[in-house]
Amino acid sequence: MTEREKPHTFVVYVENKPGVLNRIASLFRRRGYNIESLTVGHTERPNISRMTIVSSIGEGAAHRVEANIYKLVNVLSVEDVTHGTTISRSLALIKVDAPEESRHRLMEIVRVFRARVVDLAPRSLIIEITGAEDKIHALVDVLRPFGIVEMVRTGQVVMRRGVQERAVSSSPKPAQDDARPKEPKTGTEPSGANALVEAEHPGSV
Repeated sequence: MTEREKPHTFVVYVENKPGVLNRIASLFRRRGYNIESLTVGHTERPNISRMTIVSSIGEGAAHRVEANIYKLVNVLSVEDVTHGTTISRSLALIKVDAPEESRHRLMEIVRVFRARVVDLAPRSLIIEITGAEDKIHALVDVLRPFGIVEMVRTGQVVMRRGVQERAVSSSPKPAQDDARPKEPKTGTEPSGANALVEAEHPGSV
């Protein structure tokens, strides 16, 4: 019987060295799993990066992927946070057709979604929105009738709420070229997601 697939979110701490991202991406490719979202960024510790990976796979497959990622060189810790209590944020920039007659309606939509205008041109504007995936999907659906010229979105960044901060899937591995053992994450990293703010007045950007 085929496992029911659903999005799983993996948080991976790695040494900031060449080839790490390729090895992790190849692990998903070899097993035929598509990476739907991938973000990589620095943490508060020098030379340590944090990856957030989202892939739609079955529950059993998620456990196997988690274990296999941990075995890779330069991976320090990995955790599937799908079932945890987390905060998830993404960012999108959306360029929309904005002739004079449509601009007032577009600004009302921007205010409702607590987005903001970051660029204003005679025939278009660029809207920035930060929030959960559902919120961004909803804004995109509302803007489609106006004509979306271009859109770019980041991947998700995820952080556990409250005191549930330590990765629990595996004990940390020491860095490859460092005699001192590296402990797993015990604090929180900046997510990189901006706080949601009210729409800016056209021309004020």
